Amino acid sequence: MRPAVLAVYVTAMCMNGLDATIVNPALFRIAADLGVAPAAANPVEWAFLASVAAVMPVAGWLCDRYGAARVFLVSLAVFTAGSGLCALAWDLGSLVGFRVVQGAGGGVLTPAGLAMLFAAVPPEERMRLSKYVVVPTALAPALGPVLGGWLADAFSWRWAFLVNLPLGAAAVVAGLVVLPLSGGTPVRLVLRELLPVRQLAADQAFLRGTAAAALAAAGLMGMLFVFPLMYQDLLGASATEAGLVLFPEALGLLAAGFLVERSCARWGERRVIAVGLAGGAVLFALPALADLGPWPLRLLMFAVGLVLGQAVTAVQVTSFAGVGPELMGRAMTLFQSVRMLGGGLGVGLCALAIGLGYRAALLVSAALVAAALTARAGAHAVSETRHP
Repeated sequence: MRPAVLAVYVTAMCMNGLDATIVNPALFRIAADLGVAPAAANPVEWAFLASVAAVMPVAGWLCDRYGAARVFLVSLAVFTAGSGLCALAWDLGSLVGFRVVQGAGGGVLTPAGLAMLFAAVPPEERMRLSKYVVVPTALAPALGPVLGGWLADAFSWRWAFLVNLPLGAAAVVAGLVVLPLSGGTPVRLVLRELLPVRQLAADQAFLRGTAAAALAAAGLMGMLFVFPLMYQDLLGASATEAGLVLFPEALGLLAAGFLVERSCARWGERRVIAVGLAGGAVLFALPALADLGPWPLRLLMFAVGLVLGQAVTAVQVTSFAGVGPELMGRAMTLFQSVRMLGGGLGVGLCALAIGLGYRAALLVSAALVAAALTARAGAHAVSETRHP
């Protein structure tokens, strides 16, 4: 049964990973087809991110109350149905509304899936299992821009959503057969149990680290929103070409996952964070300050993923250094929710800045990453004050 459980989980995570990046290169086509300006398509992105952030805090309670496998399958069904509705959208408002539905499923899907998988596998096997999970779920976001751009050019932007339907339906049917659907205990929903804000508010390193992660996500998601629009609108590129330029960023993130532990051991988390965030801000500003060809842009995108991926991972590790095990799960939920909200905020701010030009919007994304460096520096100052 374990291979079947793993297959259902990986399929769902690949769908979720694809959806994080597949829409970006298609946004220019979406705006044109729905009769709005390119910048006006920004709610398609931030509505999804905000919806994910809003529902993520209740995932743990839902799993406790109804069982992780049940919650996983329901959230997968909601995500798949939301994808189908997005493909049927008739105007921008309907598409944004259906993206909220899709995000509601996606926000619960990841934590519920992980809880389900860990419940099905004994602790001594989880580390070995991770190698089967990491690679496909990391490659899915990398393939998203290329697939989304090609589908938009060859068929329609609606296929960026329709591609989820056969995968989602197959995973739901398989899950009904192989997953243990029992479990769950009645639990009273208390807000302070979901988000232990009072306890975590005393941990300044956690708060500042969360702020830094949110600002870094704001800059990254803002850049990933602006750049494909600029590349297609100003340079006349196709959605496929825009996707191919974005593709190396996800490969850089994948490489960062393998390198960050060694980098932190050699140079220390503080230096990795400082260099990564400062380098990210500079890299974001370069396309706004200089005209670069396709291959320099691809190298730049790879470098963005490489340095920012290591910096954000190091931020997360150091932010949780003072969080006790009794708060770890809920603190992680809060951290991820705020990071998602930051991504949505970044898309909205950069969309507003497009009124001043695409290059101005890219500079806004660079400024957001620079602000993340400032927030994290404050956390180090707090840590040094406590531990001279």
